[in-house]
Amino acid sequence: MTDARTKRTQTLAAAAKAKSQAKTKAAEQAIRALIKRGEPITFQAVQREANVSHAFLYGHPDLRGRIEHLRAQARPIPAPAPPADEQTTLVLALTSQIARLKKQHREETQALRDALERAHGENLDLRRELARRSGSIPSPSQVIGPC
Repeated sequence: MTDARTKRTQTLAAAAKAKSQAKTKAAEQAIRALIKRGEPITFQAVQREANVSHAFLYGHPDLRGRIEHLRAQARPIPAPAPPADEQTTLVLALTSQIARLKKQHREETQALRDALERAHGENLDLRRELARRSGSIPSPSQVIGPC
């Protein structure tokens, strides 16, 4: 029985190795195809193109290194940060603009509240006048005071 078990183990190991080599070859072909088409080289793009798992790509040191290298080459170099003086000026300008907008908002809100208060007062006066002209005394539920 030991010989049969050893043979099965060897057969399974050989099959696993062949499968891994086939996946590696597929990933390499996928990378070449992506480069040829001018598409960005990412783990997801290679995984999709080669029909292999992310875990396989991350677990294979050579493929992982190559994908990371190609991905880094394709990334644009970020623009240099503006000098500190420009940043300070920008921050001050934006802070001042925010303060101005907040003040404008407070003033507009207060104007709307004042107008609402006047409208409530006019409404109350009109209800009282209506009640006076009709000759009935309005109940408290009919006369609603300002909010």
